[in-house]
Amino acid sequence: MKSSFLAAALGCMLLFSPIGANAGALDGFAGAKGTLKIAGGTAHIPVMKEAAQAIMSTNPDVQVTIAGGGTGVGIKQAGEGLVDIGNAGRKPTDEEVSRYGLHMVQWAIDGVAVVVHPGNTVKALSGEQLRDIYAGKIVNWKELGGSDKGINLYDRDETSGTREVFLKNGLKDGAVAKTANVVVSNGAMKTAVAGDPYGIGYVSVGHIDATVGPVALDGIVPSIATVKDGSYKVARGLYSLTKGPANGLAKLFLDYLLTPDGQKIATDKGFISVL
Repeated sequence: MKSSFLAAALGCMLLFSPIGANAGALDGFAGAKGTLKIAGGTAHIPVMKEAAQAIMSTNPDVQVTIAGGGTGVGIKQAGEGLVDIGNAGRKPTDEEVSRYGLHMVQWAIDGVAVVVHPGNTVKALSGEQLRDIYAGKIVNWKELGGSDKGINLYDRDETSGTREVFLKNGLKDGAVAKTANVVVSNGAMKTAVAGDPYGIGYVSVGHIDATVGPVALDGIVPSIATVKDGSYKVARGLYSLTKGPANGLAKLFLDYLLTPDGQKIATDKGFISVL
C-alpha cells in the first residue's frame, strides 16, 4: 500500500507554467525566486493549482510543484523537510506536532459528502443506515428502497484526511467492511462511483458534479450552504503545514491563500472561506 501511495503521489506531480496575469494580492512575490514544493491532501489540489498558476503568471522566476498522496503524506513529507508545504484534511495530532515541529494554517472549510451513481434512486439515508451499509450489515440496495442489487462499497486509505472525517463524523467511528474497495484520492473516488451504478462512496463537497449523486444524510443534503450553516455535520477544516514557522516562498504562498483573492479561489472550487 505504501508503494501505491508513493506512485500516486509521483503520478499526481504537476509542474505549472506561467499563464495569464494577476496582481494586487500577489505583489509580495515581486522579486522572489525559487521552487516551492507542495504535497499531501488531494482535496486541496484544485486550490493549490489555481493559486500556483496565478503566482507564476505574475512572477515566472517562481515555480510551484504540487503532488497528492493524501493527508498522511502531507504531514510526513512536511515534517521530514521533503516538501515546503504539506496539505492535510485534519489537524495534526499533538504527537505529530511535537515530533516534527509543525505549524498549521487553516484556509478553508470542507464538507465530506456521501455519493452514489446519478442513476441510483436512493437519494437519502439515515446515519444508522449509512453506518450499517459500511459495516456490511446492509448489503443490497433493495433494503433501502432501491434496485435488487448488491451494494459496492468504496473507501479511502487510512492515511486519508477525508476518510478520517467521514469515519468520525459520518460513521461515528463505526466499522468498515473488509469488502470495501480502497481508492487513493477524491478524484479516484468520484470516478469509481460515477462508473458503478451500485456503488457508494464519499468525496469532498467541492468535488461534487453531475457525474455523482449527493445523498442526504439525516434529511440534510450535503452542499456548500449546509456545511456553512452547520446543518450538515460531516465537515472539516483544510490545512497547510510547515516544519517550523513558514518562511520564504511558503509564507508568501500561505499568506496569499488568506487574502480575499486566495479565498475566492477556495470558494470558486467549492470550499468555504475562513475570512
